[in-house]
Amino acid sequence: MPVTVREAANRLVEQVQQVVIGKRAASRVQCTPDLVPSDITGISMYDQRAARFEYLPGPLAANVVLVDEINRATPRAQSALLEAMQERQITVDQTTHRLPDPFLVIATQNPVELEGTFPLPEAQLDRFLFLVTLGYPEADDEDTILRIHGPASVLPETLTPFLDARAITSLRDEVRAARVGDAVRRYVVELVRATRRVDGVELGGSPRAALALYRAAQAHAAIRGRAYVLPDDVKAQATAVLRHRLFLSADAQMRGRTTPTVIAEVLARTPVPAEDVAASAS
Repeated sequence: MPVTVREAANRLVEQVQQVVIGKRAASRVQCTPDLVPSDITGISMYDQRAARFEYLPGPLAANVVLVDEINRATPRAQSALLEAMQERQITVDQTTHRLPDPFLVIATQNPVELEGTFPLPEAQLDRFLFLVTLGYPEADDEDTILRIHGPASVLPETLTPFLDARAITSLRDEVRAARVGDAVRRYVVELVRATRRVDGVELGGSPRAALALYRAAQAHAAIRGRAYVLPDDVKAQATAVLRHRLFLSADAQMRGRTTPTVIAEVLARTPVPAEDVAASAS
């Protein structure tokens, strides 16, 4: 049976989940038009022996949740993720249940196929930290894929997780410990505010977007072994953090403008604080 590029990518994401933190800590939601919110959040069932309702958790009760082809779920089903992604909790039958810590949602969608899909609302998009577009691999990477997977398929059961929930929480705390000086913090604010004043942009970055850019810059600095954030960290993450949060007018889209080009314009004209000032303030 032939496997499409999209199917292969989705399988890879699912396998990476299981390798990183283990199968028990990861779950998957396969989105279809008949999906309902309770399929995601879980349900309350009446236990006749105990004479009470028992909550049966859904796939959201995991550390890492893969929502596959999210735009194939109806807006009603998609709305089940709103509370979970912002409040780290879900409410079923007027009872609130806390989600495990850490809690991460990874969603996939095919931007090419439009039939049978539903666009994600602005509030939903704004809850995702990054929008990452996967293209074709480089020649060397594709050759590596053939070298590893050509002789035989790699089964997820044979892979060993190398992180657990506690380790992910520790890494998150290290990232948030990266110092952000006043000048860099203000730079984040000015960048996001500038997206609201660009011609052709109907909806600019929200305060949630500013916080996301702040956190992403901290992560970028920590990955590079620095305990403080520089303006270059902010610039490096701006496109991935903001591209799905900006909405262009129909006229701007007809003129060929895209959110990455708008972000590039904003970066080019927003004054950048000096690195020595940013570092010393940190």
